Amino acid sequence: MRYHVEFTTSAGREIRKLRKSIQPKLMKNISERINALAEDPRPPGVEKVEGHDLWRVRAGDYRIVYSVEEAMLTVVVVKIGHRREVYREL
Repeated sequence: MRYHVEFTTSAGREIRKLRKSIQPKLMKNISERINALAEDPRPPGVEKVEGHDLWRVRAGDYRIVYSVEEAMLTVVVVKIGHRREVYREL
C-alpha cells in the first residue's frame, strides 16, 4: 500500500529555501526521508509530536513534521526545518 505525499503551502516554501541554503548531501537525505514516507508513514525512529496529531522524523539536524490521513492514504508534510526552530508555531 503506497501513500501519496503532499506538502502544505508553507512546507513547500520551506523546502525551496532549504535547497538554496544547505549542503546537497543533507538535502538529498531530507528528500529521501520524505520519499520513504510514501512506503511507510511510520518508519522506525518516528515520534508523535506532543499535543498535536502530527508525527516527526529526523534527517540530520532537521525535522520533517507531517500528518497521516489513513482514509485517503495521504501523508501531508506540514513543516520542515532545523530542530531548533521547527516546533515553533505548530
